[in-house]
Amino acid sequence: MGRKKHIVNLSDEERSELEAFISTGEHRAEDIPRARILLKADEGLTDPAICEHLGCSISTPYRTRKAYSERGLAALHRRKPDRDYEPKLDGRGEAHLVALACSEPPEGHSRWTYQLLADRLVTLEEIDLESISRETVRQRLKK
Repeated sequence: MGRKKHIVNLSDEERSELEAFISTGEHRAEDIPRARILLKADEGLTDPAICEHLGCSISTPYRTRKAYSERGLAALHRRKPDRDYEPKLDGRGEAHLVALACSEPPEGHSRWTYQLLADRLVTLEEIDLESISRETVRQRLKK
């Protein structure tokens, strides 16, 4: 068996923080198994043993150990804090979307669908978009 590439060595402070994280408070459901994986890996358990204890896939402990070695305890949370999300639609684009959704649907359709709205927004020259997904349209209309 090869050596582990990403070893977890928790300090006493990190260990107590993870134990408190697991036992108290309200946290996202996917964050708690990551905390348990780090605790088990610190105890020296192998990835297959961790999977057996926690009922996760074989790659989950490896990915969690790797994320911990790169980002520390911030690895409990899936999203990277430095990741930048650019909204596809600004305020003007959202207003145009709402106005379009409130207008009459195109001929041959009884109502607007998310995909029809997305396609129409792309074809309009007022908004500079190469593409927009129907999920973006759904989320903006949900607001």
